[in-house]
Amino acid sequence: MDTLFSFSMADLIIPLGLLGNITTGLVYLAPIKTFWRIVVNKSTEEFESMPYVCKLLNAYFWVYYGILKPNSILVATVNGFGAVCEIIFVILFLLFAPPRMRFITAILAGVLDVGFPAAVVVIAQSFLKREAQIDVAGFFCVCFSLAAYGSPLSAMKTVITTKSVEYMPFLLSFSLFINGGVWTFYAIITKDWFIGLPNGTGFGLGTAQMILYAMYYKRPHQPHKTSENLEANESLISESDRNAPKV
Repeated sequence: MDTLFSFSMADLIIPLGLLGNITTGLVYLAPIKTFWRIVVNKSTEEFESMPYVCKLLNAYFWVYYGILKPNSILVATVNGFGAVCEIIFVILFLLFAPPRMRFITAILAGVLDVGFPAAVVVIAQSFLKREAQIDVAGFFCVCFSLAAYGSPLSAMKTVITTKSVEYMPFLLSFSLFINGGVWTFYAIITKDWFIGLPNGTGFGLGTAQMILYAMYYKRPHQPHKTSENLEANESLISESDRNAPKV
């Protein structure tokens, strides 16, 4: 019975990994509408490049981790796809941002997306054994992924404050819920806490957002909303879209 159960659980690894690739890929593609607007208007307007620079850095380390960790090629492939998406997004900032933003983006990308990951990989490959390399890559993956959860927390705070889900996009919240759940289950089966910790956190936040939707969906808005609060909440949609974390 134990052997049969273990075999059945092991059989789920590839299907879960493939499903995780699909959900993570959709999250990576979420900002396409924003960048289509940038291309059409030939301007980045008030959008910031920092979220995309950071997401590219995060994708790099997940690719590195997926390559190093045995039987984790599915982690590498989807984040390789994500890295390509983020590179395109950063390039569009370099093409269409005003001079000051273009300069800032170039500096950030050069330091965070070229210099820093290259230095980590070179040092790790030169001085650390394989297991230590995996731990270093996994550590950075966890740190960067957890750092990205500031945006969902801000969105949840806004929902509770305004008693309205207007400023928490449902599809993004649902994607966080499904993506986090799939990869958390994958992490449990593969006994990989580097994948489990950030995605378990994402699953928990996604679950909390679904609960908030059930509580506040179609509730009336809070009266006397100030213009400052309205502007802050409108910008939150863009930030949530840009900062959604990945596996």
